Amino acid sequence: MTDTEKKKLLSWHEEFGEFRKKTDAFYAGQLDKGAYKAFSGRFGSYAQRGGEANMLRLRMTAGRLTKEKLDFVADVIERYRVKRVHFTTCQTIQLHDIDGKTAADIMAEALDAGIVTLGGGGDYPRNVMCSPLSGTQKDEYFDTLPWAEAAGDYLLGFIDAPAMPRKLKVAFSNSPANLTHATFRDLGFAARPDGSFDVYSAGGLGPNPRMGILSAKAVDPSQILYHIKAMWLLFLAHGNYSSRVRARTRYMPEALGGTEAYVAAYRAKLEEVFASGEDLTLSLAPRRIDKSGDSSRLTEGFRVLSQKQEGLYSILYHPIGGQPRPEWFSEIRKVIKDMKGAELRLTPDGGVYLINLTAGEAEKVLDATRDGAKTPFEASVSCIGSSTCQVGIGDSQRLLAACVGAVRAAGISADALPQIHISGCPSSCSAHQIGNIGFMGTVKMVEQKPHPAFFLQTGGREGRSDARFASQVGPLPEKDIPDFLVSLGKEVDRSGLGFDRWYEQNPEGILRLAKPYLA
Repeated sequence: MTDTEKKKLLSWHEEFGEFRKKTDAFYAGQLDKGAYKAFSGRFGSYAQRGGEANMLRLRMTAGRLTKEKLDFVADVIERYRVKRVHFTTCQTIQLHDIDGKTAADIMAEALDAGIVTLGGGGDYPRNVMCSPLSGTQKDEYFDTLPWAEAAGDYLLGFIDAPAMPRKLKVAFSNSPANLTHATFRDLGFAARPDGSFDVYSAGGLGPNPRMGILSAKAVDPSQILYHIKAMWLLFLAHGNYSSRVRARTRYMPEALGGTEAYVAAYRAKLEEVFASGEDLTLSLAPRRIDKSGDSSRLTEGFRVLSQKQEGLYSILYHPIGGQPRPEWFSEIRKVIKDMKGAELRLTPDGGVYLINLTAGEAEKVLDATRDGAKTPFEASVSCIGSSTCQVGIGDSQRLLAACVGAVRAAGISADALPQIHISGCPSSCSAHQIGNIGFMGTVKMVEQKPHPAFFLQTGGREGRSDARFASQVGPLPEKDIPDFLVSLGKEVDRSGLGFDRWYEQNPEGILRLAKPYLA
């Protein structure tokens, strides 16, 4: 660790004292929730709805959870008796229902363990995302994980930078699947077959979503930090600081006069960075997985994927609603403790892969994760919901649990329903805007009384070349959504096609089946 890095860590530790003071003032009623939220977001912590508990967001750069970090997470969950944990769609781990003192204690311990919470909320660079199977995926263009980790380290230096956007989300994608949505983030690096990146910028989900703009082609990976700094300088020069709502990079193209003018401004800032003489060139050695498989073979399926390394496997664990049992962390660390090269990779949809497993090891991990989703539908994505989130409108976790229960009870086939996305509000924390079926929380007035409802959105699709945002249809009462999904599943079952083929042949089928339920 350099002297500069030591000084930064020391200064961050000193800030935790101020966090404790402000948190005590909030719980004592001396600081309102708006002022506390504006302050606490810097530390990756927010008060939950009701103001009686905090959540804490543990940044996991590139979604990578090594055995050492797993040990830390499992340890604090045990010692502080954390009751609820959530895997987020930004590849972080949230600890819920903790008091302010516990939040402060854990964030300080986390920093010493190499896990940074600062910048986890508020106007800061968020957790850098990366395709979860980078380095192991058979059809990847190249392993983007080392570059994502380097970008994450670099962006920590911007936590104290002036005039940041409300959020700066950076993502790396290793294949056409584009699971991290690199082509519609604030800044995205999409791998190419030739070993370089195409760079997209000024995209984002949430209110007024935008696809990213192709801002540079065939960028050598060693040059990515130049693009990150250029993006910051671009917002510094042209970002909208007068409106909190529009203080996001996706509003810059319009402000600059359109796509061409925006790309010209981006490239001008990039040239400025190169001309400054600052050396931001990266030199990273390729990673190698030094492990051989055993002679056994596993059948691939929803939860089992064979890696490009002969004889090795990755196992998917997707707890319902992205909420693993707290004790699971201690259980799984014991299972993989002596498995060479095994580690966890958080997914962008609330799950986790355990990678670099022999067939025999994979069998043990399958058993240790048997309480998770067994179908794509059960692996549906949900934000934490309005029962916890201060800005939430709909209780997305409650809805998902009801839907999974109804579909299981109806005996719907595993391939009859797709993964759905449920967000409690327009912020799109579940990425409901890219789902074939998505729901966004709202309230429907019936006889002058408010009733929980969700806007149905259909037709969204992720991917790199053919991504598109969903269209909003109308509100469905929350109580009717499980029945709607069961009716959809039954029709697909009767067709014998599976959802994807059924939807291809019946593009209006979802709307037809939803019509009787529309409020």
